[in-house]
Amino acid sequence: MLSTAEALATLLSAASPIPGTESIPTLDALNRVLSADVISPLDVPPMNTSSMDGYAIRTEDLATDGDRRLPVSQRIPAGHAPEPLKPGTAARIFTGATVPPGADAIVMQEQTEAAGNEVTILHSPAPGEWITAQGADIRSGSIILPAGTRLTPQALGLAASVGCAELKVRRRVKVAVFFTGDELTMPGEPLKPGAIYNSNRFTLRGLLEKLGCEVTDYGIVPDKLDATRATLREAAQAHDLILTCGGVSVGEEDHVKPAVEAEGRLSMWQIAMKPGKPLAFGAVRRAAQQADAAATASAETFFIGLPGNPVSSFATFLLFVRPFVLLLAGMQTVEPRALSLRADFTQKKADRRNEFLRARINPAGGLDLFPNQSSAVLTSTVWGDGLIDNPPNHAISAGETVRFIPFSELLN
Repeated sequence: MLSTAEALATLLSAASPIPGTESIPTLDALNRVLSADVISPLDVPPMNTSSMDGYAIRTEDLATDGDRRLPVSQRIPAGHAPEPLKPGTAARIFTGATVPPGADAIVMQEQTEAAGNEVTILHSPAPGEWITAQGADIRSGSIILPAGTRLTPQALGLAASVGCAELKVRRRVKVAVFFTGDELTMPGEPLKPGAIYNSNRFTLRGLLEKLGCEVTDYGIVPDKLDATRATLREAAQAHDLILTCGGVSVGEEDHVKPAVEAEGRLSMWQIAMKPGKPLAFGAVRRAAQQADAAATASAETFFIGLPGNPVSSFATFLLFVRPFVLLLAGMQTVEPRALSLRADFTQKKADRRNEFLRARINPAGGLDLFPNQSSAVLTSTVWGDGLIDNPPNHAISAGETVRFIPFSELLN
């Protein structure tokens, strides 16, 4: 069996950005990946602005001693063009408004006394005080979002702040997904003896859609070799990746592995991790004359087969499928950030495999362990905040520092 590091390196070395780009409205670009740098055509802010409600003044007009009253020569709300500030006067100004030419400081209104058409300045400001200079945030011509950036809500706001109505993005990764197991039943249907509800369909589709994939769901495929092969052939034609769940072990009813070997190739199978040992990676041949030109120009479609136990499929998706899909989508950095946190529990029994333990952060800042770490206990994935990456053959003692990968890093 490969180590988790070796398995991840195998997957990621095979992934490269898929071809195809488009321009879409910035409002519709959430979670898409930029195919070109976003370069600002202007300074932000485009002029000197006031950071406070108050009065714009010339600092040289404030006498060191004596009368500090100034007549108010104009009123400047945000969005209005001011007149040059007359020497010896002040301008009433509001937050975000343009600083009038000639003014070199803002005095906040709490440090003034207004009476009629005059204001008394009770503070001696330094030049530049409470003024946000033109270009303080963004300089014209600078790259504000590099190609390969996955667009978050704040990134969309940044693009909009420089006037970008459209963004150039890579096309969505096309993923075909299907599930094997004659025991699987969809919610809403009667649960026959020996049957279980297909929770993986909901989890994996949600994870794929959260990554911005274009998903084709082939549903539940019968536990038969010919049916599995037929679905693989159909799915290969117009997709970048085929993702399956279940049927990748070595039982007589596990048909995914031999089906992929018949329709393509397997370059990886079984990983020394818990949960999730039976994870398969390879490719399925694509009929050249039928291949969707919008998919890759390759003669193959990537294949990843996940184990059927719900926690195993969830964990292997987060650790292997997620970074693979993000690389296909054009991202450059896909490794989740991990935290070093204190274990507030003891696990005396070590496993020979790399364990990924469901845990959550307690009010004291340490980690509590979910009591049942079975790969069938989906409750642990909702209860937990993330995964403890525990090395092989390592027992955990209370108080030691462990590597913790938050779900917030793995689910974005």
